[in-house]
Amino acid sequence: MVFKMIHENYNVRDLDVSIAFYEKALGLREVRRKTHPEGNYIIAYLANDQADFELELTWLRDHPQPYDIGEEEFHLAFRTDDFAAAHALHQEMGCICFENREIGIYFIQDPDGYWLEIVPTR
Repeated sequence: MVFKMIHENYNVRDLDVSIAFYEKALGLREVRRKTHPEGNYIIAYLANDQADFELELTWLRDHPQPYDIGEEEFHLAFRTDDFAAAHALHQEMGCICFENREIGIYFIQDPDGYWLEIVPTR
């Protein structure tokens, strides 16, 4: 039996703001969407051409308050082929929330507080 990871879900307060962030910060684009017939939720799947893995963003109409994401110990990681350019973009966006220069990685934070690790190609 073989399992393949296909997506990770993040619940978001403002779907449009989150999609714009992920497009600018990480080059992800919306590839499909599911909308509840009565508008209770919208699920948008984001991806790029580098992998089959998708980020699932879920907006819930009846959850306008910020999500409690704990102590930010869980995260999604992205490898980049141009670490310096990625760092410059994220610095310009003001979304770098933690850097570990000793091991050569940093984290950015999305509009809902989720941490995303940025790793150079080694």
